[in-house]
Amino acid sequence: MTLRFYDTASAEVRDFVPLVPGKVSLYYCGATVQGMPHVGHIRSAIAFDQLTRWLQYRGFRVTAVRNVTDIDDKILAKSADSFAPDFEDEPDSVREEEWWALAYRYEQEFLKAYDTLGVSRPTYEPRATGHIPEMHALIQQLIDRGHAYPALDNSGDVYFDVRSWAKYGSLTRQKIDDMQGAPDADPRGKKDPRDFALWKGHKEGEPTTASWASPWGAGRPGWHLECSAMVTKYLGTEFDIHGGGLDLRFPHHENEMAQSQAAGHGFANFWMHNGMVTYAGEKMSKSIGNTVSPAEMLELASPRVVRYYLGQAQYRSVLDYQPTSLQEAGAAMERIDGFISRALRTLAGVDGGTPASVGFASYGTVPDAFASAMDDDLNVPQALAVLHDTVRAGNTALTAGELDAARAALASVTDMLRVLGLNDAAAPAVDEQGTTALGVLVEAQLSARAQARASKDWAASDAIRDTLAAAGVVVEDGPDGANWSLKRG
Repeated sequence: MTLRFYDTASAEVRDFVPLVPGKVSLYYCGATVQGMPHVGHIRSAIAFDQLTRWLQYRGFRVTAVRNVTDIDDKILAKSADSFAPDFEDEPDSVREEEWWALAYRYEQEFLKAYDTLGVSRPTYEPRATGHIPEMHALIQQLIDRGHAYPALDNSGDVYFDVRSWAKYGSLTRQKIDDMQGAPDADPRGKKDPRDFALWKGHKEGEPTTASWASPWGAGRPGWHLECSAMVTKYLGTEFDIHGGGLDLRFPHHENEMAQSQAAGHGFANFWMHNGMVTYAGEKMSKSIGNTVSPAEMLELASPRVVRYYLGQAQYRSVLDYQPTSLQEAGAAMERIDGFISRALRTLAGVDGGTPASVGFASYGTVPDAFASAMDDDLNVPQALAVLHDTVRAGNTALTAGELDAARAALASVTDMLRVLGLNDAAAPAVDEQGTTALGVLVEAQLSARAQARASKDWAASDAIRDTLAAAGVVVEDGPDGANWSLKRG
């Protein structure tokens, strides 16, 4: 077994060897809770959930940390323009929503989306506002080492001096002189317009609750500083993997790496970035109206189908959303679930009992080809190909009456679904009695349909099939007769 991952910093696929044998330390950027989760947030979470699950499957004890940025400029701006949903009928003077209430409300929306789509909770999920002392200590380290300075205009800001760190720009392979300062950044008080804020002094008009006392004056942390302080607290000054969306490489991750290494920290051994989600080949943008949210996807398909779609591409590649994408993902899940339902019904008929009570031995291992694909920089498309090959082989075994082979395929399919997290996305509760009753009724309809087909009464046969389809029952004709499954999503 050789795990290999692409490292953004070295721009190559490298063998993965953890710093501590048997353990993996993983930090990936979570949400800035200024609004509802968008599809890019969820794709990233699913990608690093797949990574976590695969590392665990390979026997590693994974400590996963995913941060929550619950204070920043955007949150304060959204709070100033918003009203508390619980006070819609009150005067404007009491309807204003506090920034911390808005942040917490949206944090819960992210957790709801993660849970619905089967994203495992990390080992810990720290909030930025809970780590102000650690941020102060890191800032002081940087000042003492000559890499940071209080603002020249005595505004209370503290900046990282990018020219003091010769490696600045190495993550994204840029030269400082070719960079531009952030277009919305205030250059006042800086030695160089590209210097970035470690601490932001409190400004008139900002809520006093959004500032903390510091050696440099009341204020709040800069965005980049938060992650460096939190990852160091929970994973140490050197850890295995830092992850996040490709859009975070610059400036966020570039600045994180610079300030942490300038403080004397080894920081991340691997940098892993997931690709973006596009709409019909174009970048999603609210301004041109080509966005689709996780909530909108969940109105169109079940959580398992949405997770399948968002997790089906290799994590570094672009995932392009088309109007038919969820239908295609739904068809793929129907083929998988159809085999599982058919296998369980067949085995129940042989062993006695009901499909819900059928027992089969899970090997606890996935096929070698699946494992090889996942070991190779999480090649999920190739792993899914193995999953669908196993489904086809299982159906062939059922048709041939080879029940041992069918049981083996069922066990392998279940193990692969578990590793990919497709069994953990929210699903309706199973009513065993209702499932049994449904099976009896459907089988009776299929028996009547078989008699109609034998009598060449095609109109009656089609009518039964259409009635079942309208009820969400998918009928597939095969050499051994008709098989059925419930339409998913």
